[in-house]
Amino acid sequence: MNLMSALREHRLLAIVRGPDPAAALAAVLTLADSGVALIEVSLTGAEALETVRRARATLGDGFALGVGTVLSVLDAQRATEAGASFLVTPAIAPSVDESSLLGIPVLAGALTPSEVVQAVSAGAAAVKLFPASLGGPSYLSALRDPFPSVAFVPVGGVDATSARSYMDRGAVAVGVGSPLLGDAARGGDLSALRDRVAEFRAAVAP
Repeated sequence: MNLMSALREHRLLAIVRGPDPAAALAAVLTLADSGVALIEVSLTGAEALETVRRARATLGDGFALGVGTVLSVLDAQRATEAGASFLVTPAIAPSVDESSLLGIPVLAGALTPSEVVQAVSAGAAAVKLFPASLGGPSYLSALRDPFPSVAFVPVGGVDATSARSYMDRGAVAVGVGSPLLGDAARGGDLSALRDRVAEFRAAVAP
């Protein structure tokens, strides 16, 4: 898949992690049914790769379903085998180089200018600015001055209000976990999740 194009088009990456595999799967499918076209399942959730396999079987090969918190070479290999169409890392890790070898796009985590350079040099399709809440939208603005061509995706502490601010400052998309998912991946209210999806999609709309 072309991760850069998907990020620019859809502008919202939902991040699912939770202790209940069945609830996590239900959250993934609800997100997709509500119009979220980019979904990441974090390896920190229970039985995450099985959730990815089951979601892939339901959503089909064309859906942009990724695996997050991918750190090691083995993580990257197992995520790809489970059906991930892209990988997400929280930092510059061995998984970034492995993604290139596997031919799968990666959204690589970085915070400092030096890390941004490393991510781009390693072939990252885009840079996950993480944790974005440390500097906020103004920090993104500062980073974009020396890196105007880098595709930044702020992740970490992004709510609907700050999502709009990040987009206005040049982010190609935002990644959102608990402010969007709430308790859905723990068996919570899926109707409320649909309502939050509508709020976030409106916040990032062009």
